[in-house]
Amino acid sequence: MLTIHRALISVFDKTGLVPFARALSERGVEILSTGGSAKLMADAGIAVIEVADHTGFPEMMDGRLKTLHPKVHGGLLGVRDDPAHAAAMADHGIAPIDLLVVNLYPFERTVASGADTSACIETIDIGGPAMIRSAAKNHGHVAVVVDPADYESVLADLASGGVPTERRRALAAKAFARTAAYDVAIANWFSGLTGAEPAERLLVAGSLKQALRYGENPHQRAAFYALSDARPGVATATQRGGKELSYNNLNDTDAAYELVAEFADPACVIVKHATPCGVAVAQDLVHATERAIKCDPESAFGGIVAFNRPLDAASAERLKDLFLEVIIAPEITDEAMAVLAPKTNLRLLAAHGLPDPTAAGLLVRTLAGGLLVQSRDTARPTRDTVRLVSDRVPSAVELRDMLMAFTIAKHAKSNAIVLVKDGMTVGIGSGQTSRVEAARQATRRAADLGYAAGESTSRAIGAVVASDAFFPFADGLETCLSAGCTAAIQPGGAKRDDEVIKAANVRGAAMLFTDLRVFRH
Repeated sequence: MLTIHRALISVFDKTGLVPFARALSERGVEILSTGGSAKLMADAGIAVIEVADHTGFPEMMDGRLKTLHPKVHGGLLGVRDDPAHAAAMADHGIAPIDLLVVNLYPFERTVASGADTSACIETIDIGGPAMIRSAAKNHGHVAVVVDPADYESVLADLASGGVPTERRRALAAKAFARTAAYDVAIANWFSGLTGAEPAERLLVAGSLKQALRYGENPHQRAAFYALSDARPGVATATQRGGKELSYNNLNDTDAAYELVAEFADPACVIVKHATPCGVAVAQDLVHATERAIKCDPESAFGGIVAFNRPLDAASAERLKDLFLEVIIAPEITDEAMAVLAPKTNLRLLAAHGLPDPTAAGLLVRTLAGGLLVQSRDTARPTRDTVRLVSDRVPSAVELRDMLMAFTIAKHAKSNAIVLVKDGMTVGIGSGQTSRVEAARQATRRAADLGYAAGESTSRAIGAVVASDAFFPFADGLETCLSAGCTAAIQPGGAKRDDEVIKAANVRGAAMLFTDLRVFRH
């Protein structure tokens, strides 16, 4: 057990500081402190000694230099039962420090706020991480606390006679994890300032957001970690109802929310197994919801639903009789919550914003012994960037649907073929090993969905088709045109482009090239 006689407290986050410090003081603990922490405690009537008075060395350089002193680090690093250490401490008047309480300048928060370079640099903490590392290294003789959430457990230990070895070791592990994550944030920020070349080292630090019951399958262990970039989505969301989220829920919800954020008009996206099965836009959210369900009611069963507008009561009414796993929206109104309240298992997520589909970022995938890293796919063809390659010019409605279809293809597993008509998907073929088979799947699905809904013809008639990569042969395009599609959008760039364009012209179809491939494997 470690008995605490002297503590050094220097914190930016002062949550719970006064009651914690008062409890220490009442136990006879001498408290050293700096700056704002010292003032807060003194104003609360707690006895505190300024570190400058303890070291005999004044704080200077706008606070950059205040704790980097042998009387601080010697007090933290000295091994109490080592005679040489004890002699050095006695010879140089270094008093032992038994408890270090430090949390760091808010570098990550400052960067996330969009602050300028000088402001970010000024929130790079130097003395704090140095003290944390000293105390954590010497956890055999020092307890280190970097999180106000640990104040209560430390006080409980002291009430029981002292801080046990197991607690000090756990606190040291947490301390080193905190300084490691802090350094990762700083290093990644500097890497972003130095240009587009890949950093020599990939640094990733996440904080545990949720321990999951299991992974993709019940025999796999899993956890969900949040990163510091605060991209709106599953990591920022507040769960407002329903069961605990699973690994598959989180993966599918992320896929749905990233896709729905691509659209400017009110949109609803339904995803099953990370694959879009119903996507629709409309003038309001209610009609977008109705149309997304209509896209593929069978696949919507047990699906994930995402919105790019706050979920209102009218839209919630359209969902209350469906079996769904998750609904995610930028916000969820109280009225919508009331409508969905009877669905006690339905997970409701308010993400507090939409992800920016044009924002830079990294996508990481594990390989045996390594990681594959690439930039987020921010490609977004527009009316001004596509190229007309056919004789016929697409109508305004076709053009709108073509751009929508290509956006959805970007979020479907390759090989991907997407059919859209009047602002909603009517057939999707994805994850196929040949492009012509993806076309067959999409057109078959369009026919099946139409007939299942009591419609007299295939939904492919009058639809447009998007392909996530070029048509290598004319057969894939011809499959779609034979099913009734009237226009196509694709990257282009195949050896047989002329043959494919000719097939479009023979049938009077419009065709656009994006010069962008959007594989998603």
